Amino acid sequence: MFVVCLSACTTSHTELAPPPRAALAQPFQNGAVASDHPVASQAGLEMLLLGGNAVDAAVATSFCLSVVRPYSCGIGGGGFMLIYEPGNRHELPSTVALNYRETSPVAVDRNYYVNLKNAGDKHSQFGVHSVAVPGTVRGLLYALEYYGTLDRATVLAPAIRAAEFGFTADASFLSAVATLRTVRDELPEMRATTEYFWNTVCNAGELKLSDRITNPQQAAALQLIALHGDEAFYAGPIADAIASVMADHNGPMTAHDVANYSMRIETPLRGSFFGRDIITMPPPSSGGIAQLQILGILERRLSEVLNVDVARRNSIDPNYVHLLVEAMKHAFADRAAYLADDDFIDVPIERLTNSMYVKSLADSIDLNNTQPRFNYGSVAPAPADSGTSHLSVIDSTGMAVACTETINTIFGSCVEVPGYGFMLNNEMDDFTTIPGEPNAYGLQQSEDNLPQPGKRPLSSMSPTIVVRAGRVELIAGASGGPRIITGTLQALLNCMVFDMQPEAAVTAPRFHHQWLPEVLQFEDRWTDEHVIDAMQRRGHTTGRRDDIGVVQLIRVSTDGIRAASDPRKGGRPAGY
Repeated sequence: MFVVCLSACTTSHTELAPPPRAALAQPFQNGAVASDHPVASQAGLEMLLLGGNAVDAAVATSFCLSVVRPYSCGIGGGGFMLIYEPGNRHELPSTVALNYRETSPVAVDRNYYVNLKNAGDKHSQFGVHSVAVPGTVRGLLYALEYYGTLDRATVLAPAIRAAEFGFTADASFLSAVATLRTVRDELPEMRATTEYFWNTVCNAGELKLSDRITNPQQAAALQLIALHGDEAFYAGPIADAIASVMADHNGPMTAHDVANYSMRIETPLRGSFFGRDIITMPPPSSGGIAQLQILGILERRLSEVLNVDVARRNSIDPNYVHLLVEAMKHAFADRAAYLADDDFIDVPIERLTNSMYVKSLADSIDLNNTQPRFNYGSVAPAPADSGTSHLSVIDSTGMAVACTETINTIFGSCVEVPGYGFMLNNEMDDFTTIPGEPNAYGLQQSEDNLPQPGKRPLSSMSPTIVVRAGRVELIAGASGGPRIITGTLQALLNCMVFDMQPEAAVTAPRFHHQWLPEVLQFEDRWTDEHVIDAMQRRGHTTGRRDDIGVVQLIRVSTDGIRAASDPRKGGRPAGY
């Protein structure tokens, strides 16, 4: 039964209407899309109702997010996509990881930011020196060509429509505008590179809730991509505009860097958790290895802290929270010490996920006390990459997509591409920029993560698909820097261990520990003070923060498909 009207999927020049909130209480029977904006979720649903598959829907959703969440992701950034097909309809792998993470320009080597240091300390965070070569367009169009079924014009139509005819401002967009105002105030040199966004998209900072936002310049870019494919971006007029703005401000990225961008097709990492298959991303994602380690630790010790009766289990039991926190600390310590782009560094994936090694980590955990920092590792973790977005999709055949994309921090580099209405990423700050010194987030990192020409920076993005008996059970991922890993994992565990429905699993308050700094952070919405008191008695230093990840989750069960978009960012799922 349809739970959204077919009129939502017409080609009229209007904003895609979100489904009625009441419909979300019912499971969908055929397919669903969960993203962090209702217009983007509807774009994906439009593809499903036109007969497209999960990849068609994911690509449409992503291009639409470039318009409606331009401060989080978009065609100036990069990402990871997991695709799972229950049956192999062609010679391509039925389960694949697409790596279209941004890459370092040829001119940027290990000493680049050291040499720039005397000229200022924000070169890896703002401006042309912070930009890595974008991969999103090449990655999305590869996925569409080899795994999708619809044509480019159809799939990009909702994004073009949203850019031309507008969408309404929400609280998340207004928060991003406030951040951009701060950047422009504190760094006057960024005013020239954000002029179009500030004056046209953000209405000179006067944007209010429910105001209509349009972006005709990005509509033009998307129309070129629909007509000419990725050549429009990597070798055509958009590439020329990127090279021009970089040259105008003495940036290191050239037209040659853009033209020679190459995505990677990877074999996903696989693990298990109580009879389920866990499918996730390999390096340079750090989330895949971290999740497999944490789940392996929990599988070995969970029975010691939770009642075997699922109905009586409690996700805020202090014993469970402590065990999960200790597992997080082990995983983040290994993340810091060993992980980087495995095309450049020998990442010991097999050793880090080996069952005997994970058992040794599990056995080392004291269920009554936390331990000194160097019982876990000796290198600090990588920075946050908070300007990120995730989407989850499943279609009527059981084909599933988990896709996380980013431009790094809010509005990325704050360098817009003239005439084309999108921001370039500041992904270079996800590298170790100056050895031995903390980056913008006060964190030190391994020299394995130093930039090199063509190298991809370490990422926390963690798209994940959970399969049971050959059928998709869960699809999840998040935004929020290193909190992507812990946010995604807690939402998955809320379903797998505590049998929560997706809405409750995503909404439940969360906590985060990344080993260093030595602070166990609870969300402001966490109200169970007895848990915090119990953690302090075990030796944890505790703190508060606003949000821990923004999760998009789909769960498939015997009664249908339930999808949840995290209320922390105002998303809404769509399905039928």
